[in-house]
Amino acid sequence: MPTASLLPLFGSAAGPGTLGGPAGGGAGGGARKAAGPGAFRLTEKFVLLLVFSAFITLCFGAIFFLPDSSKLLSGVFFHSAALQPPPPPPGGQPRAPPQPGGGPVAAAAVAAAAGGAGSLERIRADHERALREAKETLQKLPEEIRRDIRQDKEKLLQDARGRKEAGAPGLPQRLFRQPVGAVGQEPSDPAVRQKRDKIKEMMKHAWDNYKRYAWGLNELKPISKQGHSSNLFGNIQGATIVDALDTLYIMEMKEEFKEAKEWVEKNLDFNVNAEISVFEVNIRFVGGLLSAYYLSGEEVFRKKAVELGEKLLPAFNTPTGIPWALLNIKSGIGRNWPWASGGSSILAEFGTLHLEFVHLSHLSGNPVFAEKVMNIRKVLNRLDKPEGLYPNYLNPSSGQWGQHHVSIGGLGDSFYEYLLKAWLMTDKTDEEGKKMYYDAVQAIETHLIRKSSGGLTYIAEWKGGLLEHKMGHLTCFAGGMFALGADGAPNDRTGHHIELGAEIARTCHESYDRTSMKLGPEAFRFDGGVEAIATRQNEKYYILRPEVIETYMYMWRLTHDPKYRQWGWEAVEALEKHCRVDGGYSGIRDVYNNHESHDDVQQSFFLSETLKYLYLLFSEDDLLPFEHWVFNTEAHPLPVLHKDNGNKEDDQK
Repeated sequence: MPTASLLPLFGSAAGPGTLGGPAGGGAGGGARKAAGPGAFRLTEKFVLLLVFSAFITLCFGAIFFLPDSSKLLSGVFFHSAALQPPPPPPGGQPRAPPQPGGGPVAAAAVAAAAGGAGSLERIRADHERALREAKETLQKLPEEIRRDIRQDKEKLLQDARGRKEAGAPGLPQRLFRQPVGAVGQEPSDPAVRQKRDKIKEMMKHAWDNYKRYAWGLNELKPISKQGHSSNLFGNIQGATIVDALDTLYIMEMKEEFKEAKEWVEKNLDFNVNAEISVFEVNIRFVGGLLSAYYLSGEEVFRKKAVELGEKLLPAFNTPTGIPWALLNIKSGIGRNWPWASGGSSILAEFGTLHLEFVHLSHLSGNPVFAEKVMNIRKVLNRLDKPEGLYPNYLNPSSGQWGQHHVSIGGLGDSFYEYLLKAWLMTDKTDEEGKKMYYDAVQAIETHLIRKSSGGLTYIAEWKGGLLEHKMGHLTCFAGGMFALGADGAPNDRTGHHIELGAEIARTCHESYDRTSMKLGPEAFRFDGGVEAIATRQNEKYYILRPEVIETYMYMWRLTHDPKYRQWGWEAVEALEKHCRVDGGYSGIRDVYNNHESHDDVQQSFFLSETLKYLYLLFSEDDLLPFEHWVFNTEAHPLPVLHKDNGNKEDDQK
């Protein structure tokens, strides 16, 4: 376009008449007149369109394509939403005023009142900087832009390679001091020692066959004698190896532990493009690596645990900080299970990260891990609980409960376990975790625990105020939990909690004893004239689960009642008779059938949990004593962080 044609629009100082019309005059008016009114209007429209297009391009470039655009977007779109106070509780009751150190919403509201003007200035500064950078980018030639992109990619790749070579950069050096009870004494009773040796032989059979037929893969198919991989782990491999590390160590299977450690060092790779279950990878891989480090002091386990923990952090990038259930650990994109109540996160999944993430902060010196899980508590404490109960579903975007389904079994179980163990793991200094646990137990006793006509105590499920008189195998862990928490029970209810644990243990033993194979079903019911029996075909299977044996172990340690060792040995005999095959151990499709139908999967938790709990059941109490260790929900022992530092490792910066 000729320069002269732009002058009337941008360069004339003739006043209002410059843009044409009766008031126009002078050279400017003559120039337009010479061009003709039709031609001028077309030119003017073209210039305005060009300017408008350039403006839109700058804005879109600033918002969507610049490195700081995420900050700009978060300031513009999410800043005001984050300052909204929580809605008032149902029933019109006023909400208590925010307390110092309260939840993030209260803190944000105070910050907004104190520094709203400063926030606006920051947003304006970000906006102006983004516009400047957009203008500079648009002035570059395409070749220069492509070159800059290539350089940025190369830098990111170099950083990634550097991290991989360094393991976990920035980790503080530590003088390893093995916690008390990592190694125990031989049982003094020869009969008990013989039974424990048998359990060790079972572990060797399971391990040797995994090594022979599925080494480096996630799990074993013992009938087919080949590897088995679950989509829970994406492309991460070696679940059985990592899950079994601490079991191998405490059973003093030194050669097997050494070869497992070498595999982890050379082959355990988290740089994969895969969608994983945050919950399963945390309890099995992070928990297994942490435990292996605390037992052995091998630095590779600490580095791998922190490396994996860092890769899980993007799961917390939600409006509330409640993590996604599923995460692509390469892209950092998360989502929830499509079947979970309107896109909700699951209580047992986001509530079962606390122990591992606190230890990740302890070992790495990076507080971000602990901050993420402490924020989950803040979100939960702001919410009203129906009848004091925690529903299984919570929407990570709105921060509100999904459907009101409460279970102490699947979808809910380990959330309650981790409240108690978080208190124990801090040497009983985590008062918030303690209060949340005992308040929840009180609500569970009031609304979920019932007794059958035959005298069996069970824990029902709660669905919108109605009870379903069903108890899952997973729920059987609660007997051990109640007993473990008895010592801190309020109002002198220690004996009551021990008794409650004993009653749950008895009910779960009955669920085993009333089957043909003396192994428990996935779920059992207390209605229609039946007690502790599975009535539906899809509830009759047994997949080598540990929860009943877990409760036997806790009850034995806390009471030394010999019936728990007797019940544990009955389970050993049933496993050997019905689940042991040439290629390892397999689950059973129907425990009420007289003929085995195997599911052909040796679960990694069979080595991590079931066999470990059996081994501890027939060990002396000095092996992994409760005053020095807590077990994560995959039975990986983590040391108590004693407040006097007496049994903590010394940090050396």
